[in-house]
Amino acid sequence: MAHYDLTTDQLAEMACRLRAGDTVSLTGTVYTARDAAHKRIVAAMDAGEQLPFELRGAAIYYAGPTPAKPGQVIGSVGPTTSGRMDPFAPRLLDAGLCCMIGKGVRSEPVQQAMARNGAVYMVAIGGAGAAKAASIKKVEVIAYDELGCESVKRLTVENFSAIVSQDCVGGNLYTQGVEQYKR
Repeated sequence: MAHYDLTTDQLAEMACRLRAGDTVSLTGTVYTARDAAHKRIVAAMDAGEQLPFELRGAAIYYAGPTPAKPGQVIGSVGPTTSGRMDPFAPRLLDAGLCCMIGKGVRSEPVQQAMARNGAVYMVAIGGAGAAKAASIKKVEVIAYDELGCESVKRLTVENFSAIVSQDCVGGNLYTQGVEQYKR
């Protein structure tokens, strides 16, 4: 296991090199989107409409940030359960998404799409949303404002920490952890 300090511009190239168990510190642009936004993004793809952001090389954080308190950039921004995005994730991965960040295990179709596209899935620690907010330097709602906390936001992050949970060669901390426990 290794540690990587990466800019989000490096993710497209580096995602296929990251392995389950690696730790990553990200600096750059990350987008938030949850299930309601994913549904709309896929509908826009189906309709041939412009998407809220370029998927190729992008990183999506499955989070619905709370409103910022006075003097803060953003409120608590902990990860949401990633499995809720599984019906949409393969389509986004095939369109160029290279990194997903959330919590919980991903389905086999998502794992297959990650392998096909050299993508990576990272986990952020649940329950640490207030701590995660410290690494967010700027936030901008870019689509679906009517969804409130579930709108699509462009985050500028600095040293945003995550752990590679599932990689594009089949590494999976969730299954590896269970196997280690059984031994």
